[in-house]
Amino acid sequence: MATSLAAAVSAPSKCGLVSLQGFCGSTRGFQCRKNQKCNSRKAVRGVITAKVELQPPPYSLDSLEPLMSRQTFEFHWGKHHRAYVDNLNKQIAGTDLDEKTLEEIILLTYNKGDLLPPFNNAAQAWNHAFFWESMKPGGGGEPTGEILELIKKDFGSYENFVNEFKAAAATQFGSGWAWLVYNPAPSGGKTLTVVKTPNAINPLVTDGTPLLTIDVWEHAYYLDFQNRRPDYISTFVEKLISWEVVAARLEAAKVKVPSY
Repeated sequence: MATSLAAAVSAPSKCGLVSLQGFCGSTRGFQCRKNQKCNSRKAVRGVITAKVELQPPPYSLDSLEPLMSRQTFEFHWGKHHRAYVDNLNKQIAGTDLDEKTLEEIILLTYNKGDLLPPFNNAAQAWNHAFFWESMKPGGGGEPTGEILELIKKDFGSYENFVNEFKAAAATQFGSGWAWLVYNPAPSGGKTLTVVKTPNAINPLVTDGTPLLTIDVWEHAYYLDFQNRRPDYISTFVEKLISWEVVAARLEAAKVKVPSY
């Protein structure tokens, strides 16, 4: 059965955003994705500031047609993802968060579940970039190599993994995500687990490393599938997953060099 991360508290913390020196949450950090610039930095009156950038998907907007339409990408990436990035940059301007990477912003503003205002936009900006890279034209189907061996070890078979992943995505009530997560210190002997998260929550706020995700917010699929979420999930698993990217993320996680 898929694990559901604890629901986030939507009310902002009273500790505020004036200075992170007295911040009341966790300060552990994640690096930016290797070889990708998460923030563009500039000097303003001698102070280094950062701007989170909207990166395009690693393929053209019509590359996944007819499975995922250009129109969906124009709305989902061009409007929704862009809005998360733009709103985050407005929220962090002039604060100590302006000097942090996107991953650091997520961890700091998660604040042990007592979310600070920038969290949702920061996490959604990261989640969407991770989602785009989880897909490719001509993807899906059963993987090969070590990732398949781990799936068989932890789920019993590839088919069992597919059923659990689909169930997690289908049963996430309302908006959210389903994930395949690598656990560096597995409990119960499982290295890979499936989890589902509500709204913008992602596994960066736990000790696991995400390897794969599917977006089950309605705007991710409504133009192509209307209310048929299960059909969208099946299409993603069977025809869109980039197992090469998942395998690369696994290798990076094993040597503790985040690939995101």
